[in-house]
Amino acid sequence: MPGYSNTKPLPAPKPSAWRRAAPPLALVLLAPMIGEVLSGATRMSFIFALVPEIMVWGCGALIIREAVRRWGGGWTSILLLGLALSVAEEFVIQQTSLAPLPWAAASPGYGRLWGVNWIYFLFMLGYESVWIALVPIQLTELVFPDRRNARWLSNVGLVISGLVFVFGSFIAWYAWTQRARPIVFHAPKYQPPVATFLLGLIAIVLLALAAHAVSKSTPAHRAAPHAAPPAWIVGLAVLVFGFPWYFLMTPIFSPTFNHSFPFWIFVLAGCGWTALVFLIIRHWASASGWGDMQRWALVSGATLVCMVSGFSGSSSWPRGDVLSKAVLNVIAVAGFLVLAWRIQRRRVTTP
Repeated sequence: MPGYSNTKPLPAPKPSAWRRAAPPLALVLLAPMIGEVLSGATRMSFIFALVPEIMVWGCGALIIREAVRRWGGGWTSILLLGLALSVAEEFVIQQTSLAPLPWAAASPGYGRLWGVNWIYFLFMLGYESVWIALVPIQLTELVFPDRRNARWLSNVGLVISGLVFVFGSFIAWYAWTQRARPIVFHAPKYQPPVATFLLGLIAIVLLALAAHAVSKSTPAHRAAPHAAPPAWIVGLAVLVFGFPWYFLMTPIFSPTFNHSFPFWIFVLAGCGWTALVFLIIRHWASASGWGDMQRWALVSGATLVCMVSGFSGSSSWPRGDVLSKAVLNVIAVAGFLVLAWRIQRRRVTTP
């Protein structure tokens, strides 16, 4: 989600305490709201789970944004750190991609090799890096354009955010692996192999190093000679790009799927689709005329994808959960329309 340049911002009057606090607070709330609540992954009947999600997802996204801003990096660095956050969730914190899937509708053996649920892991890598990190960060910067190029945390604030993230990660680990799996889903406790756990830690470190290297090697932004597409084409393309990603869950949760089909084909197709989407958006974002309306189309389209797709498993939900998700989704759509109106009024075209 482009929105950065490597040029240092000009000195500006120091904002008020509220203006300094509003962007990080908004991001801390938006990350779990978009990725968990609006999508339906966390339903109203389990809304208590939002507390550790704010601590993990919210603080995680905030730390990612702060690190990239301090490095002078761009959205590719955010994506890489978002992948690192996803690996931390899937291999270290809740270990969902390592333990056999506990849901009754799932096919826990399909796509599982060497102690990893590969299809599920690939889906979560894409989902968590985009809908937990990229989209909420870009959305928050669209809401607070005057704070887009500024750091949002002091050194003390960064340390506090890290401590909250670690504490929230422990709560999430305990609640899922020690309580929810054995008590709610009646699945045996699972201890990942030490080697797999260490490989996850190594992957996190390598992704963080890659994010830092990319931010240092990226030249100052210069618009390419080709023109950026209009916002409506960007939004439509995001729908085309986003909805197929949910097809990765079909072999895991569809009872009619032929599980003799080689699972690695799904993995390769998902990786190829990811590369294609990345290259297209990167090409667009480097174009002249790329501005906030195109960024708005990206984040609103991506949010619409997760909201609509989240209803796919709602047939077994209590009516209150379905109704509350629908109401929240309508409110979110209204909020995006208001934001589009504000962007049109201020005519922001900063690349």
